Amino acid sequence: MKASQTAEITGLFRYPIKGLTPEALPRVPLRRGETLPADRRYAIENGPSGFDPEAPEWKPKILFLMLARNERLASLDSRFEDATNRLTIRKDGQIVASGDLETAAGRAAIESYFTENFQPELKGPPKVLSGRDHSFSDVARKVVSIINLNSVRAIETMLGGTAVHPLRFRGNLYVKGWPAWSELDLVGQTLAIGEARLKVVKRIVRCPATNVDPVTAKRDLEIPPTLSRHLGHMDCGIYAEVIADGEIGVGDAVAVEQPKLV
Repeated sequence: MKASQTAEITGLFRYPIKGLTPEALPRVPLRRGETLPADRRYAIENGPSGFDPEAPEWKPKILFLMLARNERLASLDSRFEDATNRLTIRKDGQIVASGDLETAAGRAAIESYFTENFQPELKGPPKVLSGRDHSFSDVARKVVSIINLNSVRAIETMLGGTAVHPLRFRGNLYVKGWPAWSELDLVGQTLAIGEARLKVVKRIVRCPATNVDPVTAKRDLEIPPTLSRHLGHMDCGIYAEVIADGEIGVGDAVAVEQPKLV
């Protein structure tokens, strides 16, 4: 990628409950060492995980309800309200569950819905988990995920022109302007978005969650195997850690910061 080549943020999303609906945001504050506000703040335990909210530690995603194995989650429309900590879940336009996730009664209301409606997938009683400032990310560090839309378009070509909804990749930032796959070479580089700085730390290895259409909830594509056949890896997107505070928003430029000469 050329040093002068910048990208533009076309979409910002957070996922308050792991596996449930993405929520679009116009602007967000980024804080050093943190995720987007409330991103993956909660998860739904699928059988005993050993997670301790008083001493939260990273756990693998297979211990939670997730799209990689539970594609029916995509048929639910969920909304989280920061001011009240209330999660509201709709199915086919009708409210099916609602509750304050910071109260026992509110969590029980959500857990009851999954107990009654997700029995084939359940390995034990579903439990809403919160670790306060913990993030139930797929990786152990607190990161922001970035998806290059030109790479998504390249996957469409690999699939013979089949449309690929970008939200299959459940990214935080979606950007346009970078050549396809050039983002994979940014590991170790620093990105500048206004005052904010993010250090790219890892390529994202895609899992079967990307095979699920976020609109229809159908498992209708084979994206990781397609990447492997065409590229020899299953990577699409990058993880970055926030290393300097700043507010970012849709339409902002994303520049690769060049090292200062000493």
